[in-house]
Amino acid sequence: MIRLATVSPCYNEEEALTTSVQRLTALFDNLVADQQITPDSMMLFVNDGSTDRSWSIIEQLQQSNHYVCGINLSRNSGHQNAIMAGMMTARHWADAVITIDADLQDDLAAIPLMLQELAAGNEVVYGVKVSRTADPLLKRLSAEAFYHLQRSMGVDSVFNHADFRLLSRRALDMLAQYGESNIYLRGLIPLLGLPSATVDDVISERTAGKSKYNISRMMGLALDGITSFSIKPLYIITYTGMLFLFVSVLIGIYVIHALIAGTAVPGWASLILSIWLVGGFVLIGIGVAGIYIGKIYNEVKRRPLYHIKDLLLQDGNKLD
Repeated sequence: MIRLATVSPCYNEEEALTTSVQRLTALFDNLVADQQITPDSMMLFVNDGSTDRSWSIIEQLQQSNHYVCGINLSRNSGHQNAIMAGMMTARHWADAVITIDADLQDDLAAIPLMLQELAAGNEVVYGVKVSRTADPLLKRLSAEAFYHLQRSMGVDSVFNHADFRLLSRRALDMLAQYGESNIYLRGLIPLLGLPSATVDDVISERTAGKSKYNISRMMGLALDGITSFSIKPLYIITYTGMLFLFVSVLIGIYVIHALIAGTAVPGWASLILSIWLVGGFVLIGIGVAGIYIGKIYNEVKRRPLYHIKDLLLQDGNKLD
């Protein structure tokens, strides 16, 4: 048997927490009865600076449910950092950690399969989405496009995998050695190089509340995923600049020929269009380069990813 910890980041999840704990408790009870996990396994909820009653609900649930533990971050640190806070806390005593969002849209039936893969020697097990019918159409299309774009940019990640995964203690210890500030777990974990497997993850509807992951957050995560693991955008800008230079030479030859042949027609439309087109590419190039410089700026400051304000653990469990 292994000591298991599930890590669930929470941001304004007061409507979903009670139901989520009930469902996870039933799963834990079954896993304990089947002798797959130990009775001191826990579900760790990370309150990521919620402005609702999420933390007080976690405190109440911890009093009545011996599986429930909680971390209260001092401020909103972001989804990826909240997951890191939970994993780095749980790795001190758990044999394995499964990260799963508090809304439990991921398939709980996949968790026993993850434990089987762990027993078979796989230290990283990814939940891969085989059905996204519960997601809105725009989210499905944008996610699929992002995975393809990520792969074309050379980012090593698992297609259709989000943040539902199992990590062994060794995987967690190796992950703790990565000290970067720009955390993108979907790209970091494949870098560990440990034996891995996948299980099917059938997404279901939220039982309560609504998703806090809006388009702007998704775009920010996508941008982090590409710029943190690939410099191809910089090469694309360079090659585009070379192409523009070549086109400008051709245009210059054409203009000289038109002047000599007397066929030049005065006009401003093509000139204005060219200025706007080239100007747009220049600004995009400056923006992309600026993003990389900004990431360097964040990295060299070496600020902490998060601060833990309150910590609720089971009796007998403590940090080393």
